Amino acid sequence: MARACSSLAALPSAFCHARSDISSFNRNFPICISVNFLGKKLAVRCAMADVAHEAQATSPSARPRRRIVGRGSKLIGSGSAVPKLVVSNDDLSKLVDTSDEWISVRTGIRNRRILSGDETLTGLAVESSQKALEMANVKQEDVDLVLMCTSSPEDLFGSAPQVQRELGCTNALAFDITAACSGFVLGLVTATRFIKGGGFENILVVGADALSRYVDWTDRGTCILFGDAAGAVLLQAADGDEDGLLGFDMHSDGHGQKHLGSRAQGNGAVMDAASSNGAVMVPPTNSSYSCIQMNGKEVFRFAVRCVPQTIEAAMEEAGLTASHLDWLLLHQANQRIISAVAERLQIEPDRVISNVANYGNTSAASIPLALDEAVRSGRVQSGHIVATAGFGAGLTWGSAIVRWG
Repeated sequence: MARACSSLAALPSAFCHARSDISSFNRNFPICISVNFLGKKLAVRCAMADVAHEAQATSPSARPRRRIVGRGSKLIGSGSAVPKLVVSNDDLSKLVDTSDEWISVRTGIRNRRILSGDETLTGLAVESSQKALEMANVKQEDVDLVLMCTSSPEDLFGSAPQVQRELGCTNALAFDITAACSGFVLGLVTATRFIKGGGFENILVVGADALSRYVDWTDRGTCILFGDAAGAVLLQAADGDEDGLLGFDMHSDGHGQKHLGSRAQGNGAVMDAASSNGAVMVPPTNSSYSCIQMNGKEVFRFAVRCVPQTIEAAMEEAGLTASHLDWLLLHQANQRIISAVAERLQIEPDRVISNVANYGNTSAASIPLALDEAVRSGRVQSGHIVATAGFGAGLTWGSAIVRWG
């Protein structure tokens, strides 16, 4: 009987009306739980005390709340963080055959930030999120969801829970979204769906990447492009007439993977096909990822063709034209791409947000980083309409027309 009740979750509720009481507590021994089973009081040893103590310490606080679905979303806070180390084009010219002029003419990039010392991507994500929460005047415990948009997590299984833990967002679900340089836009749209369909109230969307860890520093075609950073925004549920997502459009095409990617290396254990018992011939190998491989010309052609199309599709859904936009904010991959897209959409340079010269391509962080700088400098103001678009590995691309504030 005690064996049958060793797992409370396995007992049918009709037969086991269990009320658990901790009758003895010692951090070195299992907890003894008294269970009322069919009128008989049984003692069940089912958990170590230190495990129970840890679970109690990390369990979310009780916060019953009725979920309201069908609501819109508004952007009310932003934040960003970058590493301290600045790597200039002149610095790179000492590593590879290049120059400041060669890099800046082709990309518009002059500097990038690189993680160093004890800095971590999680730390940048936390710092940017704290700034977004402060701007939005939202408490950590009121956050319902943390979306970590990254292709370079510090844990293979995702970094979002660590960000949630460090922030103290004890009531929040947290998970990663991997869509490379399109990640933030996809995360932004995903967040609005959780608010509209799931009744969530406050959602942090974090874009953070440290692609410097996957750069071949002897390849001048890629090492000049990438930097590390994090940016975050806080979305809050709003009434329909305050909905800040006016339109969106998203796409993927796996055929383009050959043009941009970083693939896993190592095949793991090799099985003996001739063996009847499928014996392992060698121990599993340590898996890793290759350095970033990119066909720059093909990626450029893809971006200048597809990005204007996706923005036009999102504007059509929103019932807007380019003349209604206050700002164009693209993924900061290359100034030539940004300028080419703006020209095709007939958007003047003074309505284009760009900071690629200072940070390079920071992947999923680039849009929220540039947005935060524009908000804090007073360029983007409440009520302004911003066309955003991400594009990159996968291939993935997408756009969102949003209203700030």
